[in-house]
Amino acid sequence: MEIKKNPKSNLENYSKIFMQIGLVLALFITYVAIEKKTYDRNIGDLGSVSMNAEMEEETIITERIEPVKPKTPPPPAPEKIEIVEDEKEVEETIIESTETDETEAVEIVEIEEVEEVIEDVSFMIIEDVPVFPGCKGSKAELKKCFSKMVQKHFSRKFDAELPNELGLSPGRKRVFIGFKIDRNGNIVNIQARAPHPKIKDEVIKVMKLLPKMKPGRQRGKPVGVKYSIPFTLLVE
Repeated sequence: MEIKKNPKSNLENYSKIFMQIGLVLALFITYVAIEKKTYDRNIGDLGSVSMNAEMEEETIITERIEPVKPKTPPPPAPEKIEIVEDEKEVEETIIESTETDETEAVEIVEIEEVEEVIEDVSFMIIEDVPVFPGCKGSKAELKKCFSKMVQKHFSRKFDAELPNELGLSPGRKRVFIGFKIDRNGNIVNIQARAPHPKIKDEVIKVMKLLPKMKPGRQRGKPVGVKYSIPFTLLVE
């Protein structure tokens, strides 16, 4: 009689193999766990928070009300047209022609040019001063020479003994003389202020003896020039 082997005995033989496989797997898992690298967790910078962030401006939409335009007034009624009967005579309006007949003589009126009149100018501001005969040089030199020659003329022609003969008190007496050199260079409008009427007459007589000047000019045109000068008389 053949003895049959129990199947459980075969399983016991495999239990050692299973246990070895389990140990190998455990060691492998442990090795893998040890060799696995870990990294520190870095948290990124979220940036600074600005509390002063600009807020969007709220736009208020308003409704525009169009003004009521006034109604255009109706056009005026056309004028009443008068109907004229055929028998009634209508007066015709004759429009004269503005054209000039070539044979008709045309009168031409000449317009005279009005010469610009320049008022008298002071000797101090005249552009071109009057020239005393014999004076030469620049404008400043001509002005200085004119005054010098007028003083020289007065000293030569004035009667120096007259103040003493009139019985005036001793001392210095002032005499003021003014005259104008007209556009032709003549001495006119002579005026004088003196301590005695006879001295005044003598001064005017002396100034009338001044020679004819070359007239002064303003803006290139001859003009009247006003001139004044003081003198001192010494009465002994």
